[in-house]
Amino acid sequence: MIEYVWAEDKKRQIGVDGHLPWHLPADLKHFKEKTIDHPILMGRKTFTSLPKLLPRRKHIVLTHSEELKAKWQDNDQVEILTSIEEMNKYLADHQAETICAIGGVSIFKALLDQVDVLEKTEIDGIFRADTVMPEIDYSRFKLLHKEHHDADSKNKYPYTFLTYVRKD
Repeated sequence: MIEYVWAEDKKRQIGVDGHLPWHLPADLKHFKEKTIDHPILMGRKTFTSLPKLLPRRKHIVLTHSEELKAKWQDNDQVEILTSIEEMNKYLADHQAETICAIGGVSIFKALLDQVDVLEKTEIDGIFRADTVMPEIDYSRFKLLHKEHHDADSKNKYPYTFLTYVRKD
């Protein structure tokens, strides 16, 4: 099963200069809860933007970088895939698992027809950004859960957690 886990602003923007355009602790906690104990699938830029390897998650990275492959070849927490075909084989071999796709845009685009669950955080704001989430046909999904939160002392912006599942 493939699950997207991401946050976006009101313009579907998801990143700036290789990182999140906002700081929202509640979303970081939500991301951790949704991805813990699941493999996380990402592209090279997303991988290199992480401050460190995330505990209790296998990092599946799609990249053509032989340097990155060599660097991580002896680390059981990281698996480097070098082609879409290799990624699709990995996904086929792990269908029983929940694989969390966390970005970037090329990963989201490549899996649009295969994604089963959407775990989206909508942030009520517009930020300076250079990366936009690909268009998703929400008519193919059913909204299962919606949870709105107002801004508070720790979270500067109102936000909503949304869970969608693909319709049969």
